[in-house]
Amino acid sequence: MNWIILIIAGLFEVAFAFCLGKAKETTGIEMYVWYTAFMVTLSFSMGLLIKATQTLPIGTAYAVWTGIGAVGTVLVGILVFKEPMTFLRLLFIITLIGSIIGLKAVSH
Repeated sequence: MNWIILIIAGLFEVAFAFCLGKAKETTGIEMYVWYTAFMVTLSFSMGLLIKATQTLPIGTAYAVWTGIGAVGTVLVGILVFKEPMTFLRLLFIITLIGSIIGLKAVSH
C-alpha cells in the first residue's frame, strides 16, 4: 500500500511543478491562484511522502518520488508547455525510468 501512496506523492510532485509553470505564464489574481494550488499540491506530496517513508526505505522512497516527479515534469513540459523533445531528453527519461524500476525491484 505504501508504494501506491508513494506513486501518488510523486504525481502530486508533478502537479506542483505544473502549477509553477502555469503561475509563470499568468499575472494578477490568476497567478496567485496557481501559487495557492502549488502550495496545496506541495503539501499533499510531502505529506504522502512522509506517510510512505514510515515503512519504505528512505533512500529508495526519496529516489522513486523524485524520479516520478522528474519524469512527469519533463513530460508535462513537453506536452503542455511545448518544451523541446529531443532524442537525448527521451533517452535520459527512459534511463531514469529504468533506474526507478530497478530501485523498486531491489528494495525489501
